[in-house]
Amino acid sequence: MIKPTKISIIGAGFVGSTTAYTLMLGGLVSELVLVDVNKQKAEGEAMDLSHGVPFISPVKVTAGDYSDCSGSSIVIITAGVNQKPGETRLDLVKRNTEVFKSIIPELVKYCPESILLVVTNPVDILTYVAYKISGFKKERVIGSGTVLDTARFKYLLGDQLGIDARNVHTYVLGEHGDSEVATWSITNIAGTSLESYCQNCKTCESEKIKEIFEDVRNAAYYVIEKKGATYYAVALTVRRIVEAILRDENSILTVSSLIENIYGLNDVCLSLPSIVNSQGVSKILPLNLSEREILALVESGNSLKKVLKEVF
Repeated sequence: MIKPTKISIIGAGFVGSTTAYTLMLGGLVSELVLVDVNKQKAEGEAMDLSHGVPFISPVKVTAGDYSDCSGSSIVIITAGVNQKPGETRLDLVKRNTEVFKSIIPELVKYCPESILLVVTNPVDILTYVAYKISGFKKERVIGSGTVLDTARFKYLLGDQLGIDARNVHTYVLGEHGDSEVATWSITNIAGTSLESYCQNCKTCESEKIKEIFEDVRNAAYYVIEKKGATYYAVALTVRRIVEAILRDENSILTVSSLIENIYGLNDVCLSLPSIVNSQGVSKILPLNLSEREILALVESGNSLKKVLKEVF
């Protein structure tokens, strides 16, 4: 008998509910379970989503508690507290670490075979927290990492160059945050280095190209300033990671996972190109980066480790 694909989402706020909607439209799952500390919110979202089922492939959407997550192939964690006015990033990390200390043991109890996909920010720190508390194999604890940052980088470069973003090949690595690193040295357009492409291109402006990464790094701040939160692109990011896992794709995505002996970094979660399949992260791929990029990546990793020492 073929086992239906079940996914649970912890946290039914903007990101969690939009992720559920995106997964429904993708036809990737047979059952979705929403869990939230605000049970009425989860129930309302499940009802709203369920009313659209006649227009898509069949899927069962329910609200429940942790016990209802049993049998999930993947558990997506979007739950967490929002940053208060004047609150430091470290204080936010501490509060969300406490939230995870209550969530993860429940998932270990009811979902011992699931892959954990962490989306809550700061995602690299909380991916490490989830890995440590759960005791799961490192391959099965994944953060959404810089998959969205990479997509933003590709989109903005493609927009400036006047080409399809899918033909821009590059990555954003390290922390999903202020210390993230753009891989300018290996960025290419259909196999042609960005530098060579721009020399022959009569449409792009070199000065604007240089400014693009600042827009990538600050993209979430811009969106939040204008509409209060980011969730559409985040949800599409999660859908892409889920798709790679469920379809056993061996796709290369810049998810966050435990790093061991890469560029001298150890015992920290951050984003590097990783082969993602039904195991979770099956392999991490070091790149032939410039010396400057490697130094920036190591600095990014060390900044994350410094925060971890403060909170965990």
